[in-house]
Amino acid sequence: MAQKSRKTIHKLISNRRARFDYELFDTITAGIVLTGQEVRAVRDGRVSLRGAYATIKDGELWLTNASFSLPSTTGDHATIVDTSNRKLLVKKGELLRMIAAKDQGLTIVPLSMTTDTRFIKVAIATARGKKLYDKRETIKRRDIDREHRRMVLG
Repeated sequence: MAQKSRKTIHKLISNRRARFDYELFDTITAGIVLTGQEVRAVRDGRVSLRGAYATIKDGELWLTNASFSLPSTTGDHATIVDTSNRKLLVKKGELLRMIAAKDQGLTIVPLSMTTDTRFIKVAIATARGKKLYDKRETIKRRDIDREHRRMVLG
């Protein structure tokens, strides 16, 4: 019997805006509860983490405002953008650290979603929002680093 060769493509959906808007602290990896259509959307890269955040309700961690583009079930080629809450799966110690960070006034933001294995994982971090002058400083530092690289390579 011939074996099927399975070629898997690993996707990484990242939230680049989170690294610019927030000062990041503790990062953990969490599982996520998804339906079949949502899993297909993640594997096809039709997910946006921009504006998403995690909340704690009834001692559980929930991902809020993540956009999944799901195909319509009516038969036409339209897509439905679903932003409902999804449960994140973390260990109890990690959950307690997230609760403590939330009590200190920090925000929990998703950084990326990966499909490295058969499971879909979400990297989340505790963060504090940057002020406008901090964002300007980040842009200035990035431009200076870019100029230095040009000088070295040029």
